[in-house]
Amino acid sequence: MDYVFVKDSEGYVFKKTASEVTSDEKIISEKEYMKISGLSSYEKKFGHGGAREHAGRKQKFALPLEFQIRVTKEEKDFIKYAREHNINYSALMHK
Repeated sequence: MDYVFVKDSEGYVFKKTASEVTSDEKIISEKEYMKISGLSSYEKKFGHGGAREHAGRKQKFALPLEFQIRVTKEEKDFIKYAREHNINYSALMHK
């Protein structure tokens, strides 16, 4: 079958066989079809199928938290202090 790309009177584009083209449709090039339909944005440019290389969701942290807890202002200040002074939690817990 011989396919052609057509644009109708309203500006919509289609891929049809040459025998299905009607009088109100205009035959266009494949490049113009890809541009108008938006399919050129989804071509495999980098081998991943996305529009950009490394596109997609990424993990924000190397070790994400499994759960979250609410803490008081004092507990938050202590955690901040411990992080600033590199306090070893596991060493404190074993004593």
